[in-house]
Amino acid sequence: MPLDCASALIGDIARPHNMSEALAEVDAVIHSAGVAQSMSGLPEDDYRLLNTEATIKLARAAERAGVRRFVFLSSIRAQAGPTADTVLTEALEPTPTDAYGRSKLAAERGLAEIDLDWVALRLVLVYGPGMQGNMARLAELARSPYPLPLGAIKARRSLLSLDNLVEAVASVLDAPAELKRPFIVADPEPLSIGEMIAAMRLGLGRRPAVFPVPGPLLAAAMQALGHAGTYRLFSGSLVADSSALAQVDWAPVSGARAALAALMRDGDHGTLRPSTSESAVSGSAH
Repeated sequence: MPLDCASALIGDIARPHNMSEALAEVDAVIHSAGVAQSMSGLPEDDYRLLNTEATIKLARAAERAGVRRFVFLSSIRAQAGPTADTVLTEALEPTPTDAYGRSKLAAERGLAEIDLDWVALRLVLVYGPGMQGNMARLAELARSPYPLPLGAIKARRSLLSLDNLVEAVASVLDAPAELKRPFIVADPEPLSIGEMIAAMRLGLGRRPAVFPVPGPLLAAAMQALGHAGTYRLFSGSLVADSSALAQVDWAPVSGARAALAALMRDGDHGTLRPSTSESAVSGSAH
């Protein structure tokens, strides 16, 4: 919770009985609570209850309270599956491939039916202090003293630094015109996994030490080292275009290479616990 936070109310977002008190005199809501994609094994009904229905209930409560704008931290998985053959934009028809993505898209569509100014930020993979899951595993690989056989992977993926996410939230909060739409949010330049490792090692003051090996051999080696999930994620492309967000004066504060290097240089490389949140930002109201 922010140090300058005036108050906090604790409750069950699936049963928002105290929302009138929580939203009194609130200008805008930033909603990031929910079930994360990494929490595999959950039934689809749980995603629907917590990611879709709870979001819509909170938005309806915000509407009744006279909130000016509702900012929903959605996901690129509402737009597409884990990989994509084309550059993703908001103009493309959404094609989520799992329960998590479908629940996020359903929440966006539910918001569109409410008489409230809303915006959904479709976030790609977020990294920053305290990051978890696959990005923490990637940082672990970068910290290892060994050369890494990742140079043959040419697939590029869009990432999103926490600083750029914060700027995106600030931009949509400050936008003077009505929004009522989704925006994709990503760092300007997609990177291959080898380029990510090189940027991280630069931050550690080291050479990239990345070399190519054939794909099948690499897949087997990553499996043996316990990094099969990381390999599957970063061996397929997912490039997202945030140019629409620039129309509301969003300007990234850094590129992915510089941000990854700074993250490692500052010494907060994340943990390997499964992520339970879409990003490092907590649910909040302003």
